Amino acid sequence: MKTTIIMIRHGFSVSNKKQFFTGNMDIELSDIGKEQAKLCGKYFKNKKIDAIYSSDLIRAYDTAVPISEATGVEIIKEKELREIRAGDWEGVYFSELEEKYPYEYGLWRRDIGKAVCPNGESVKEFSKRIINIVTKLAEENQGKTICMTTHATPIRVMCTYASGIPIDEMAKVQWIRNASVNVFEYENGSFTPVMLDYVEHLENLHTALPDNV
Repeated sequence: MKTTIIMIRHGFSVSNKKQFFTGNMDIELSDIGKEQAKLCGKYFKNKKIDAIYSSDLIRAYDTAVPISEATGVEIIKEKELREIRAGDWEGVYFSELEEKYPYEYGLWRRDIGKAVCPNGESVKEFSKRIINIVTKLAEENQGKTICMTTHATPIRVMCTYASGIPIDEMAKVQWIRNASVNVFEYENGSFTPVMLDYVEHLENLHTALPDNV
């Protein structure tokens, strides 16, 4: 049986606005992000959702709230859906990372699949975490449609993996935008991308990561 997985990146956060690396810091949505979350709720109002899982970080959880209200489905917090643990990079402005970590951050920007966050997770380790939890939740909800509100790097991992691209070649896959809808199908242990980086529901509130990420 096919499981439909809808992954939504959180709305535009305060850290997105200020342009610093967030990682596992618990940062709230900005005013724009809150509006994007409301538009997500509106988009899913008449759509079938059997379960909603959210990263336990507030920017992801608050993106899930309007979807929960629109569908009547309870939110289940799942810590494993968190963003990458960025270690020494957390809370540091992107412009400073370029200066302080020219090699490590240069690798993140140039060839992300091989990158390692100093005193944090490597992208390879992180990818295993994300693939494992998404697979687990898909297996537990066979034949259903499930929604996950999470972060940019987890969704980039799943876009890479579902497209049959090795994780160490993740640089071939682009970042997705805030509050974008990304749909995958899971069956017999395999993921297939169905719709990626859909933002038409956001009207004119399209936001993305800056070029130096």
